[in-house]
Amino acid sequence: MTADPVSPAPPPGSSAPGLRAGVRLVHDPARGRPALLHPEGVLLLNDTAAAVLRHCDGRRDARTVTARLAEEYDGVVGAQVDALLADLAERRLLALDGTGAPVLPTTAAAPPGTAVRAPAPLGLIAELTYRCPLQCTYCANPLELSRYRAELDTEQWLRVLDQARGLGVLQLHLTGGEPLLRPDLSQLVAHARDLGLYTNLISSGLPLAAGRAAELAEAGLDHVQLSLQDAEPRHADAVAGHAAHDRKLAAARQFTSAGLPLTVNAVLHRGNLARLGALVDQAVALGADRVELAHVQYYGWAWRNRAHLAPSEEQVRQAGRDVAAARKRHGGRIEIVHVAADLHGGTVKPCMNGWGQEQLAVAPNGDVLPCLAAAQLPGLTVPNAVTDGLAASWHDSPAFNRFRGTDWMPEPCRSCGLRELDHGGCRCQAYQFTGDPAATDPACRLSPHHHLVTDPVPVGEAAPAPRRFR
Repeated sequence: MTADPVSPAPPPGSSAPGLRAGVRLVHDPARGRPALLHPEGVLLLNDTAAAVLRHCDGRRDARTVTARLAEEYDGVVGAQVDALLADLAERRLLALDGTGAPVLPTTAAAPPGTAVRAPAPLGLIAELTYRCPLQCTYCANPLELSRYRAELDTEQWLRVLDQARGLGVLQLHLTGGEPLLRPDLSQLVAHARDLGLYTNLISSGLPLAAGRAAELAEAGLDHVQLSLQDAEPRHADAVAGHAAHDRKLAAARQFTSAGLPLTVNAVLHRGNLARLGALVDQAVALGADRVELAHVQYYGWAWRNRAHLAPSEEQVRQAGRDVAAARKRHGGRIEIVHVAADLHGGTVKPCMNGWGQEQLAVAPNGDVLPCLAAAQLPGLTVPNAVTDGLAASWHDSPAFNRFRGTDWMPEPCRSCGLRELDHGGCRCQAYQFTGDPAATDPACRLSPHHHLVTDPVPVGEAAPAPRRFR
């Protein structure tokens, strides 16, 4: 077979589809179908969409892509090809301006053993350690960190990754605490890449030694999500409890210099909402591909410090206007993701896209959870990856089946037409506000407990920094 000739550069203004940075196409033998892997998710495709993508190299225009397809298949319709490319570009998976990369399909490792059993998880959140150099007042890690001092060793984590791929997992989020404190991080990334997993590092950037970003890139890391506490150094350092801001900026530059796609993540709260636009500007200056502006979720230390973090309704409304202004200001140069404050909207978010449906989390000690905060729920017998295994934990444990599906739902959730879309909202949020994890999420305007989230939060004194082990 002869090599495909190199296409000429597209003329200015033409459409030349190619993959955006941090996106790749794989064939998943677990599901028998192709998938686009990207920084925050997995898009399962049909064979037709994959066939179109294989002709996208960032240089051929859409008309040429259609002509190539017509040489292979009957009944190719140019308008349908154009619609698919436009949809993927709208999702920011494709670039149409000639800056995208060629699509080079790969095959994820075949899961060992028997066929994958539904529901098959797409993502694994690997909390490698809860150790962290920062003292953020909104930290979502558990309050009782002493329970997690005994961390899984390298071999145990490698077995967890093997089991995750066997379940059907395609995306791995490496987080903590601070995952850079693990000396075996590159080894874990390399093993995940060998399995065909998409690897996303979620980090403060502080322990990033010189040359380590290049080492992680060489190991196969796909994407980095770096946290910023504020755009103004003094305020940022006050939240972090450490002189961290300038070191974070240096880490961002090291990651981008190593060729790693970068997302800047900022947790929004009362203290930094006024500088939302400046946070976006800083992300652009750092060369980030994405910026994620997520209103604080009240778990862990954030729940304890809610009186010091909760914004007013006017601040929330202004945040929406500031996001719109930032999008207009920066055009398509950066993807701006705004995770709205659900406590002020009257509708609930589909937490984890459904309990036990798409994602699972493994804590530093091997505990397996349906979500990062679920260990706090009363009566939840938590399985462990080492003693129970991921498959039994995911499919058969009472913890994962407790709120899976819709049979557990009370009214008004049980009769709600949105129950298959919002999955009843967040169980941890319901528990923290009402004391009952099975209650209707009080963020919903139909909840009998809705007043608990709409009542004004009293303003406290200066927020105490959480105490962590390092």
